[in-house]
Amino acid sequence: MALAILIMAAGKGTRMNSDLPKVLHPANGKPVIEYVLDTAGKLHPDKTVLIVGHQAELVVEATRNYPVIPVLQEPQLGTGHAVMQAEPPLHSFFGEVLVLSGDAPLVRSRTLEQLIAFHLSEKASATVLTAELDDPSGYGRIIRDRLSGDVLRIVEHKDASPEERLVHETNSGIYVFNSKVLFEALGELRADNAQQEYYLTDVFGICFGKGEKVSAWLVENADETRGINTPEQLREAEELLKIPK
Repeated sequence: MALAILIMAAGKGTRMNSDLPKVLHPANGKPVIEYVLDTAGKLHPDKTVLIVGHQAELVVEATRNYPVIPVLQEPQLGTGHAVMQAEPPLHSFFGEVLVLSGDAPLVRSRTLEQLIAFHLSEKASATVLTAELDDPSGYGRIIRDRLSGDVLRIVEHKDASPEERLVHETNSGIYVFNSKVLFEALGELRADNAQQEYYLTDVFGICFGKGEKVSAWLVENADETRGINTPEQLREAEELLKIPK
């Protein structure tokens, strides 16, 4: 199986109250992005693309010892737009594309291996890693068919109906796509929303519309999907990172 990994590392991290790029904040003395890169490396990808934006030079310099291809997202027009920037270095790549968040250092390589294996066994065009959260407020929800368990759609919290907001299965922001399906769908994305941004989650809607198979794999330990957006979340992640895997 051919595997490419895209790591989203362009964000500013406004709520960190620091000019330092979010992914360079240290967790137990080690930049957050290094945890993600170390985990990615254990999967032995054919290519790893690092999507940079805010203070890109700092992020590129901090990761120069890793075998990554940095690409610049400028301006930053959403998650879908970020992945569009990876198309040139992957133009001749055919296989599966794993999308990771540079600010989510807790996910384990074993979990990602299981996610990819599930994606392949389902013959899915797109698969999302999900988590059951006690308080899912603010997270996108995974809406499944009650009988078959198949994924029907992914709905953002703000767009969810009262009934859909009762769902506790959430979108982690970690995905596996068939490369051909992904880049064809990216070409169909539209920024016709309040933020005027291109959302990667809209790729799932395009897949649904074409009758492509979309799957979701529920992680056993929801802590693995935690991202870091605030100093408090960074401290929580530091404690979790000290626990032997």
